[in-house]
Amino acid sequence: MENFTWNSDTLQVEGLKVTQVSVYPVFFFFLLSYILINLANIGILVVIFIDKNLHQPMYLLFCNMPVNDIVGNSIMLPRLLSDILRPPSERLISYYECVLQAFSTHMYATTSHTILMIMAFDRYVAICNPLRYAAIMTNNIVVKLTVSAWGTAFVLVGILLGLTIRLNRCRTVITNPFCDNASLFKLSCESVFINNIYGLTFTVVLLSSSIGSIVLTYAKITVVCVTSKSKSLNSKALKTCSTHLMSYMIMFFCGMLIVILHRFPQLSDYRKMCTILFHIVPGSLNPVIYGVQSKEIQTFLSKLIQSRKPMLVS
Repeated sequence: MENFTWNSDTLQVEGLKVTQVSVYPVFFFFLLSYILINLANIGILVVIFIDKNLHQPMYLLFCNMPVNDIVGNSIMLPRLLSDILRPPSERLISYYECVLQAFSTHMYATTSHTILMIMAFDRYVAICNPLRYAAIMTNNIVVKLTVSAWGTAFVLVGILLGLTIRLNRCRTVITNPFCDNASLFKLSCESVFINNIYGLTFTVVLLSSSIGSIVLTYAKITVVCVTSKSKSLNSKALKTCSTHLMSYMIMFFCGMLIVILHRFPQLSDYRKMCTILFHIVPGSLNPVIYGVQSKEIQTFLSKLIQSRKPMLVS
């Protein structure tokens, strides 16, 4: 199937190389991870929706993260689970389904950065301009920040995939556990110079903007906390910023590990596993981190549990 079919509508996904003994342990690990991601993220969305005390800009902006985790993993993981149970020769996918999966994969990665960037802005306003916070972070601004986070990602990823779709294909094997842009343009025998230039520019701009916004906002927050010498302000900053920074560091290091492993072709199997963990780890940990650190969420859950106890006793 490798080099003789031009613009074939059916592609073969290489998938994970799993031994016969490991098939079911790996399958159930990913299945349980997918169930955990959905339960945890849907649960925290329901909590924020029900409790009016959580209808604050910080939590409304945070809602973008569980939505992104649910959508990103729901398009990638179910397909991966079905492929694990199939022999390599039967791991077939249509070209347009592959493009959709690649688009969702890159949307997930890009919005993971843009969402954390707008959340960093919210933390900056809350700590550095607390008296003007309510006037600045209105519902209208929250909507605009959310649209900008998703809209920017949509445009950038749309151009990325658009440059790839224009290419003719002479190969049919996706050398990855799931479809992404690099796997798609590697199917072409044409020049992919423009794709590489745009992909590199896209990555540099996204990472520099992401890292720059985090460093800048946290530097200003640190200066405000040090100069104010207010214990209450420092406590608020530590509580609200630690969750955001922890989520960012988990996402950043998972992504950097993939980039590093790209430099070592002999470790391609580890890189493939890391690309999957890039979806699973943040999606599993983000709701737990915010649930544990947020006093408001803890208060709501404790009230909910206490209200259930009399019903259980009776």
